[in-house]
Amino acid sequence: MIRRHFFLFAAAAFLVLMLIGGGLKLATVEPKGKGGPGGAGGRAAAITQAVVTLRPFADNIEALGVAKGRESVTITSNTSELVTAVRFRDGQQVSKGQVLVELKAGEEDAGLIEAQARLAQAERDYARWKSLADQGIAPRATAEQYRSALDTARAGVEAARARKLDRVIRAPFGGVVGLTDVSPGALISPGAPIVTLDDLTMVRVDFEVPDRYLPMLTEGSVITARPDAWPAESFLGRIARLDSRIDATTRAITARAEFPNPGARIKPGMLMRVSIANGARQGLAVPEAAVQFEGDQAFVFVVTPRGDGASARKQAVQTGSTANGFVEITSGLQAGDKVVADGLNRIQDGQPVRVGSPGRPPAPAPARKAG
Repeated sequence: MIRRHFFLFAAAAFLVLMLIGGGLKLATVEPKGKGGPGGAGGRAAAITQAVVTLRPFADNIEALGVAKGRESVTITSNTSELVTAVRFRDGQQVSKGQVLVELKAGEEDAGLIEAQARLAQAERDYARWKSLADQGIAPRATAEQYRSALDTARAGVEAARARKLDRVIRAPFGGVVGLTDVSPGALISPGAPIVTLDDLTMVRVDFEVPDRYLPMLTEGSVITARPDAWPAESFLGRIARLDSRIDATTRAITARAEFPNPGARIKPGMLMRVSIANGARQGLAVPEAAVQFEGDQAFVFVVTPRGDGASARKQAVQTGSTANGFVEITSGLQAGDKVVADGLNRIQDGQPVRVGSPGRPPAPAPARKAG
């Protein structure tokens, strides 16, 4: 009985202590809207601020293109034949006319020898009958027939030489060959790829631009391109040509730019991000982190004086270009205005703020006494 009463008294004492502690906690908590951090009159939020200043901006046309060599071709054969020799190495620089691959040409060699023999016989026959015709011994018509046979024999030799040349594949221009799997003894079919050949001294990039930007595109204009392989590097080039037609479906025109390629760093097939600048101007700017978007509308929080401190006022703005981490503000702010530079997700309209120096945390708020 004594033990049961002891536990009952202990439970009652514990409940009383909990009620007393809860009452003290409620007494020290400030009502929401007056002292809570979520209301307009809540605890001041620590922020850094940025001053609206003028910065240079340019209207850039951005487009995507794929790099290709000034001259690019896939070497193929126009006949089915066995490969007898491969005269290049993977990645080798070759010159125009250099022999790349030799095909089996035994039949063509024999055909050429036969054609040359027929030509020699035709030359002898024509010379003999021409001499007889000149002496009046043979009819002139017979000599003309042998002259025709001579011309036919010469054409036969040229045809035999052409068939033999088809068994020797040469580089159509100077450049760099790619990788190949063709080896001596392989059977090549017509149109089957043997190796790629690219002239990489200059690269071309074709890209599409909406027709509304056509007045900004002129042949010879300087443009900038950045490959995804080296996003921190830019390559300067010029617009070489504009297409003669605008695509009726996309309403875009194709432009071709040329870029020097020292060291052959740009490879055909690379994705290039092309940028065309359309003049520079000065515009009001704020850091990108200071702009908040809600749907299509952009907002900033303007730091305004409030009594002995400051507060953040939500302000709708119109934005323009973006460059180097700054957003152009076309309306809604004036030069010299101060805006919250970061941490916008912690700020509400009208909330008190404590401003610190850029790069330095704001001073701590004074301790609030309970009671």
